[in-house]
Amino acid sequence: MVKAETLSDLFVKATSEFSGLVMNRMADGSESYTFSTFRAAATSMSELLSAHGVGTGDKVAIFSAGHVNWPVAFFAATAFGRVAVPVLPEFSENEVANVLQHSESKALFASRKCLAKVPAAVLDQLSLVVELESLRIVRQKKSDVDAAAVPSLNPDDLAVLIYTSGTTGSAKGVMLTHRNFSANLDAFIYIYVIGTKDVLLSVLPLAHAYELSIGLLYPFASGSQVVYISKPPTPSYLLPVLANVKPTVMLVVPLLIEKIYKGIVLSMLRKSKFLQWMDKHAHTLLARIICKKIIRAFGGRLAFFGIGGAKLDLEVEKFLHTGKFPYFIGYGLTECAPLVCISDYHDTIPGSIGYAIQGVDVRLDNVNAKTGEGEIVVKGRNVMPGYYKDPERTAEAFNSEGWFRTKDLAVVTEDGRYFIKGRLGNMIVGASGENIYPEEIESVFSELPEVDDVIVLHRGGKLVALVRLTKEALDLSQPKDLVVKAKMEHIRSYMLKYVNAKVKAHSQISKVEFMTEPFEKTATLKIRRFLYAESAPTI
Repeated sequence: MVKAETLSDLFVKATSEFSGLVMNRMADGSESYTFSTFRAAATSMSELLSAHGVGTGDKVAIFSAGHVNWPVAFFAATAFGRVAVPVLPEFSENEVANVLQHSESKALFASRKCLAKVPAAVLDQLSLVVELESLRIVRQKKSDVDAAAVPSLNPDDLAVLIYTSGTTGSAKGVMLTHRNFSANLDAFIYIYVIGTKDVLLSVLPLAHAYELSIGLLYPFASGSQVVYISKPPTPSYLLPVLANVKPTVMLVVPLLIEKIYKGIVLSMLRKSKFLQWMDKHAHTLLARIICKKIIRAFGGRLAFFGIGGAKLDLEVEKFLHTGKFPYFIGYGLTECAPLVCISDYHDTIPGSIGYAIQGVDVRLDNVNAKTGEGEIVVKGRNVMPGYYKDPERTAEAFNSEGWFRTKDLAVVTEDGRYFIKGRLGNMIVGASGENIYPEEIESVFSELPEVDDVIVLHRGGKLVALVRLTKEALDLSQPKDLVVKAKMEHIRSYMLKYVNAKVKAHSQISKVEFMTEPFEKTATLKIRRFLYAESAPTI
């Protein structure tokens, strides 16, 4: 792997060392770059930016799903002294406008689909707008003077601004330096080594630090090939792509593997009495057979399956662990570029986020003497310097000793293995002062095949579960006749009985409400809880 302290050094070294190798391509074979042709394209785009007065320290926004030209725009910015501002393709028109204005972006690379979401008034303020797929100029302002030549970059210079929230009044731009990214790359060598024969299938947004750091920069530094998809990763689209690409590496959020487990594995078990018998009497053998089949469906070469961005359902992880599926649980935050802890399937306990990565210090603060629970705090070269133009929230993000506060509550074993209990902001204090973690109750709900999504809230002194049912269980978009209503009440009663039998007395659910619409989610597919604190579209 190429070692570099700045993304500029990484760009020069990787494109020189691996010049003749394929760097990336579209899954349909329509477009590709070698490291050499990629270097020429990124340099050309940098010259275009300079010609429009976009120079050192200026912000360049990238608003698109994964594509071979996404890294072109990224390195045209970061390798030449500018700052990349990745924007999640799911952002609304309002969120996009807020991010572009708050970041003071001077240029924008956007896909045709995403470009339609950028208000005309915002586009008018930009010096240059480029359509990402074709690298064609869409809008431009004449500049009298070209931007100055790129100075020598410092590892502590700002490289990337990632917005974790883009709604009006709450934009929070995470400032990440060249050093932050190089620290994560240095640590990843100790986790899993990839090389020139590896192929990574990219299915997550590159505007998320997880995919950007591990799914783009690490393969780039290692001479590995990255393949991008042209459609959303639905099973019907993804399966033939997997059979063709045969990836050795993939990064996913938990929802993808959870849907495979619930939609395929559990469905298969429910339909076969023989498989049910095997599950009861030869569970380990059955899990290994099914996991081997899943690996074959993924192309047969999968060796690293990274899961991050949210907590993996415990039942699903136990199954993967028993079946020796090559999964790695990554724990991190955008503010840490992003990796903090890793759990390798070769040595893990289901439910654990594993150990702190190389070069990063992790500890618990304000530990409860009775429960051993405390807040995870982090210190290391990977930790951000702060939030852009937001000194107040930057100060709140660090404790008095300069450790970054994750706001995740956890316990740790004597040998340094961490187990997350829940989010500090989500924790509910019971009537007798007990700490109640909604995530733990939600994981029990998730064991039920009828549950698609669930959150547990505290309303009127009672715990209420908002459940989104699978369409197979009950289609709530249909007219509610007596039969449907009776089935609804049966499922509600059965869920309450099942969950309350498995949780502690102070975590008992009082009411189950069924969502009539899908939950609104973040880029990592976590439900935006605050939207449902007071009310929700339920029956």
